[in-house]
Amino acid sequence: MIEIDGSILEGGGQILRIALSMSCLLKTPIRVSKIRAGRPKPGLSAQHLHGVQLLKSMCNATAKGDVMGSTELEFHPGDITSGKFNVDTGTAGSVALLLQVGLPVALFGRSTTTLDLKGGTNAAMAPQIDYVTEILRPNLEKMNVTFDFELFKRGYFPKGGGHCEITVQPVKTILPCNITEFGRIQEFFGWCFVAGSLPLQMANNMRSAARRLLQGCDNQQRESIRYNIFSYKEEPDVAEGNCSGLVLGCLSSTGCIIGGSALGSRNEKANVTGEKAANEILGCLQYQACVDSHTQDQLIIYMALADGRSRIRTSPLTLHTKTAIYIVESMTKAKFYTSEQSDGAVIVECDGIGYKNKYL
Repeated sequence: MIEIDGSILEGGGQILRIALSMSCLLKTPIRVSKIRAGRPKPGLSAQHLHGVQLLKSMCNATAKGDVMGSTELEFHPGDITSGKFNVDTGTAGSVALLLQVGLPVALFGRSTTTLDLKGGTNAAMAPQIDYVTEILRPNLEKMNVTFDFELFKRGYFPKGGGHCEITVQPVKTILPCNITEFGRIQEFFGWCFVAGSLPLQMANNMRSAARRLLQGCDNQQRESIRYNIFSYKEEPDVAEGNCSGLVLGCLSSTGCIIGGSALGSRNEKANVTGEKAANEILGCLQYQACVDSHTQDQLIIYMALADGRSRIRTSPLTLHTKTAIYIVESMTKAKFYTSEQSDGAVIVECDGIGYKNKYL
């Protein structure tokens, strides 16, 4: 049994998600103690319990301590199974975080796996589902990792009610990636939205503010850059409740995709929300980062599993990324190397363990 200290580094739910996914893949029991010790309310929340329950179903596992508020969890995985798995958080619990814990396991099943997820699609403290599909997924596809996505309904805080379906085909192995040359900017793209009783003008203001900042980026080829940033209002049958936000992306000439996102709030003007998302992209561009600060930690588990050496160029490592590296190194023989460049960018390299799907 592998012992994991849940208070290490980031000290949040990410430790649990990565540890659970790796436990299923390695078919090795784990005991996680001091769960979410770095949070105001330590212990398992409803969001994390839904992730535990999902993986219990996906790999015929047993668990001890999987109750609300528990600060210690034992997890004993069995064989990975394929099929359809349903999770309804009953709240605005993030469907993106459920996908985060389930996707690595689904990839190594016997056949097609479908995750039917209900909860929050655009919620605070978690990736917006649009960021996952439009920014994270293209980066994962460079490693032979992908999924099909169908959105039925959006869910916002506090009611949730979002509904989507993710379909995953199994793979034999994960390919190593080399995402280290940015090239030049080709396109800025994105979507600014409002829902409920919020006026379309708010989305327009987010779009204008974001575009204004992005047009001011220090790039010699700025006149040739394409801008495809749209604003729209969600139809009532697709979204319940009020919400606003945006997801932006930047495509480079070498195929790099970096992103930025933000959700609006009643205490913030729409133009400020738009500027926040744009500044996330500009912050990456100053380092010629090929992977943004929100994607970098999401790639770590796949780099560890890949068959060969992966390399990415990214902005300074986040605490989430440092935590992800620590957890996968403590659970596998994967070895990560980081080197800071003269401009502050960081090259992350990993010799993956070459994990293979035993069913294919």
